[in-house]
Amino acid sequence: MFVDLNPATAEVMESLSEIPTTGTEKPQQGNQCLLKLMSPPELLPSLTVTGVRRCLHISCVTSDRVWVSDHENNLMLTDTTGVPLHRVEDSCRGDGLHTVNSESELIYINRNYNINKLSEDMKTTTTFIERTDSTWEPRCVYWSPSTGDLLVGMFKDDTKTGKVTRYNQSGQLTQTIQNDNTGMGLYNEPHYITENNNGDVVVSDYYLESGAVVVTERGGRHRFSYTGHPSGSGLQPRGICTDPLSHILVCDDRTNTVQMLNKDGQFLSHLLTESQEMDLPQSLSYDVNTHRLWVGSGYNNTVVIYRYITRQDALTGKSESLSFTLIRYR
Repeated sequence: MFVDLNPATAEVMESLSEIPTTGTEKPQQGNQCLLKLMSPPELLPSLTVTGVRRCLHISCVTSDRVWVSDHENNLMLTDTTGVPLHRVEDSCRGDGLHTVNSESELIYINRNYNINKLSEDMKTTTTFIERTDSTWEPRCVYWSPSTGDLLVGMFKDDTKTGKVTRYNQSGQLTQTIQNDNTGMGLYNEPHYITENNNGDVVVSDYYLESGAVVVTERGGRHRFSYTGHPSGSGLQPRGICTDPLSHILVCDDRTNTVQMLNKDGQFLSHLLTESQEMDLPQSLSYDVNTHRLWVGSGYNNTVVIYRYITRQDALTGKSESLSFTLIRYR
């Protein structure tokens, strides 16, 4: 079921003029609206995605087109008419293996662990980053709207360690994040990766039955690792994303919930708990244009659409009417 947000967090507001949106390097200017957490949140109709068995990862392209992948090398683009538009034939098996850039190009990890780029018209596939070290495997990718960089979560099987690498728009390696200031490794096995509005790199990191949401500054300094609520209860993190209010959202496989944290790692609330609407929330994608949260199931091919942020006029205090397409997949 969906639950009310913590009253303390429901009053949070941010000016839209201070929040960068996808595809822009600078914040939008002159927008006199506020973003406000809704209480209670709104649940929109669920949908069934054709062509996948489970929804391990979701990447929004536009408000009516999304890429969805499962554990069987199925990576599908689908629109709101219910017709699958394209299937990528050479994707690897994995979790957060794809992302979309500002040109609506798909960036994904292929079966040879190269990182490919598929053009918007889906006619041209190029190798963006070629795997050169056979001891490291890319496991997850995220394109940064603010910098245009590509963040890649890497895993080394023989040592069971991970790292994050950053590449510029030319595909050149510009940064590696691997250890904290004491020399200890930050990651075991990165499965999902994203970026917050303040530039923090946010990683869903887990191996076997334990894990954490590991957050570092843009420059690589370790900020915190979130390991569940209450403290010490444990966490099996899966899909992650952030929203325009800089919240971190994470699916927890241990409790079958979607948890909301603030940007500093403090637990705020459960957005989604186990219910008839969603079995085993696994993947997350936030559409900044429509303020819809897409939640994919790790149990089947169901996606739930959820709205918990609304726009409010800064002068009148009235909430704007946001139009949504009710999506039904066949």
